[in-house]
Amino acid sequence: MSHADFLWLAATDGFNIGSYTDNAVGEMAAMDDGRKWLAKITLDPQIEWIGEPPTAEQLSDLHHRSHKQCYIANSIKSEIVVK
Repeated sequence: MSHADFLWLAATDGFNIGSYTDNAVGEMAAMDDGRKWLAKITLDPQIEWIGEPPTAEQLSDLHHRSHKQCYIANSIKSEIVVK
């Protein structure tokens, strides 16, 4: 999920973000031939909202839409999880 996509979509939906950081963690795995690859990426965005924050449903929708637009997420085969 691109931070820029998320911030833009949140602003477009009328939400104001004071700060956004992400504590992303990557997990390596071995392929059948022993080569390593980045198999899973877990995102843990920490968002400080100014004013009324989105509901859980709205936040889930924002994450889904930003992930769908993200060129990185659309370019890799790793599983991406958002906490």
